Amino acid sequence: MPNDSSNSLGNASLVAFNSLALPGRAKLYVRITSVNQLDAIIGKHARRFVLGGGSNLVLTENFDGLILHMAIPGRALVSEDAEAWYVRAGAGENWHDFVQWTLAQGWPGLENLSLIPGTVGAAPIQNVGAYGLEVGNCFHALSAVDMLTGRQECFDCATCRFGYRDSVFKQEGWHLTGRFVITNVTFRLPKQWRPLAHYGDIAGELAAQEIGNPDARQIADAVIAVRQRKLPDPARLPNAGSFFQNPVVDAQTANRLLARHPDLTHYPQADGRRVKLAAAWLIEQAGWKGRDLGPVGMYEKQALVLVNRGGATGGDVIALMHAVQHDVFEKFGVELMPEPVFLKND
Repeated sequence: MPNDSSNSLGNASLVAFNSLALPGRAKLYVRITSVNQLDAIIGKHARRFVLGGGSNLVLTENFDGLILHMAIPGRALVSEDAEAWYVRAGAGENWHDFVQWTLAQGWPGLENLSLIPGTVGAAPIQNVGAYGLEVGNCFHALSAVDMLTGRQECFDCATCRFGYRDSVFKQEGWHLTGRFVITNVTFRLPKQWRPLAHYGDIAGELAAQEIGNPDARQIADAVIAVRQRKLPDPARLPNAGSFFQNPVVDAQTANRLLARHPDLTHYPQADGRRVKLAAAWLIEQAGWKGRDLGPVGMYEKQALVLVNRGGATGGDVIALMHAVQHDVFEKFGVELMPEPVFLKND
């Protein structure tokens, strides 16, 4: 990676900036460590892409535009009231480190999202989630710069329009055009904390440790232990974490599938009309767990994770994605959607 003193590079390699370690170059790369740096870029560079930790990114080709690599630091308690603490972090803060810091300060609420890769600024875009919790559940507001006008905008929870692995930034395509650059995010962490530990893997980990009434730190440790067992370290085996979203289908479709596959892992949704299916189960049943296609494959310990065995390109990733999607649809009639962003010029 470039040193902090080298904030701007031309024809920059992006291999070190994506956790799949795919090859690719950018016409121009700028590392953003303060909001003031954005002033010189407002209204320029029609083709932009805002990069966080690169843990949710597939490079498909060289990028003929500007990469804004968000590295704005900072974390602080900005206010509190009788019901909650309001904690703000710069967009460039490492997400896992930020979560662990909040717990160390005695502010629980984000523990289920421990060890998720990426940065704070990227988390609301994807509405990252795990083990029954999503960023939107603890979100208060974010600040972003409109790269067309230069105005600083505030997005509250309603404006973000959070959905499953979704937000207004994806719905409007802003994450692909670099229209808004998130500079900081504020979270609301409730003082009346309630543990969220019923999710199967986490409940099992706590039971194995004979913890019946876990605190936030114990839940975080359980989450970390489970994730470390199931997911490969990108530094050793390049990957982008969960590659496919868990599909959400209507109750009728779910009932039809369950009649044929009673052991299908599924989660009824609160509205009573939809059911979330476990993509990992579908992929494994379609024969792709631990199976490779060229230099890429679906991880042998977790079928949802696509890994780069060495020397892969974006084209290899796309080929495997299509093959898995095809076989799951042929077997179950369910369409899998990828989670990562595909960096392209069009």
